Amino acid sequence: MGYLYIHHTFTMNPIKRPVSLYAVLFFLCLTTGFSTFDKKTSEGPGHRIALADTVSYPEETHLKNVRQLTFGGDNAEAYFSYDGKWLIFQKTYAKEGIPCDQMYIGKIPTSKDEAFVPQLVSTGKGRTTCGAFMKDGKHILYASTHLGGIECPPVPDRSKYGNRYIWPIYETFDIFQADLRGRIVKQLTNTPGYDAEATLSPDGRMMVFTSMRDGDLELYLMDLKNGKTKRLTSMLGYDGGAWFSPDGKKLIWRASRPTTAAEIKEYKELLLENLVAPTRMEVWVANADGSNARQVSSLGQANWAPAYMPDSKGIIFASNHEYKRGFPFNLYTMNEDGGDLQKVSRDLGFDAFPMFSPDGNRLVFCSNRNNGGTRDTNIFLADWE
Repeated sequence: MGYLYIHHTFTMNPIKRPVSLYAVLFFLCLTTGFSTFDKKTSEGPGHRIALADTVSYPEETHLKNVRQLTFGGDNAEAYFSYDGKWLIFQKTYAKEGIPCDQMYIGKIPTSKDEAFVPQLVSTGKGRTTCGAFMKDGKHILYASTHLGGIECPPVPDRSKYGNRYIWPIYETFDIFQADLRGRIVKQLTNTPGYDAEATLSPDGRMMVFTSMRDGDLELYLMDLKNGKTKRLTSMLGYDGGAWFSPDGKKLIWRASRPTTAAEIKEYKELLLENLVAPTRMEVWVANADGSNARQVSSLGQANWAPAYMPDSKGIIFASNHEYKRGFPFNLYTMNEDGGDLQKVSRDLGFDAFPMFSPDGNRLVFCSNRNNGGTRDTNIFLADWE
């Protein structure tokens, strides 16, 4: 899940191709951004790839029959329903009167002739993020700021912070349960401060989410039947975007870990203003109860949006570690020990938010590819080989 609103260049050396709003917004489950790449060619480590408006690249050998589902705006964090027939995602598209992220669901086409037709399921007020289908197929959950105001919450003025990459942790985010017509039936969190980035266990009984309720961005586990909540993490730094493994035995998430005195000071000062400036994140895993937490990746820069692969052993995630300038973001796979790193996607803009279908045969992800040189981020569906 996640991310904020900034889509700026994730680099000190901007190049020339607009990169979507989600390219940087990734971090918390919100959105925003932009960046650039040369439209003709761009050199990556050991290779040179032509940039073209295309839905797939020859080097993407794991991705077959790639299909673009959305066309225009910023569409991100698309996730499957339990039966694999629907997707839920967040969308910003000013041209369609959607000034900041709202939540949509759409039935996945079963033929080439069938269109993907999303429908609004959030209130249309405030900003939403991090949606998920519930086990019964009749309800969804997502985070929203609408109780704090009907307008889009303001984006921080980055010029006040040396034009660094700053993202807001909106205090008015809480997690809600709604039916498929958009009617909110239950508020799942109501503590002061940020509550968002929720996902569910394979059996649908437990919700893992990120909260500021104890003064830092930590992971929590909630029993949806009785509301009982347990804190899972305790190390200083952001912990978020957690997912259960398909077998329900493990958790995977992204984390920042400030270590030097200067890093700790900056992190704490920004957090007091409900802000974060994470440019370094690594993949972490733990048992489903939070025990045996450990860092998996040590690649540097931003490694995030991780998820377990269908075997509950392999990991897929998004990263910009190959590029000192901060872009592109591509999809990679690795083992639980961080070994056998393999590059999956090849677009020179932004590929992220990978999620496997429940049967493990398909992968949904979001990308700047085939956007006509705009900053649009769209949803793509591929058969996994």
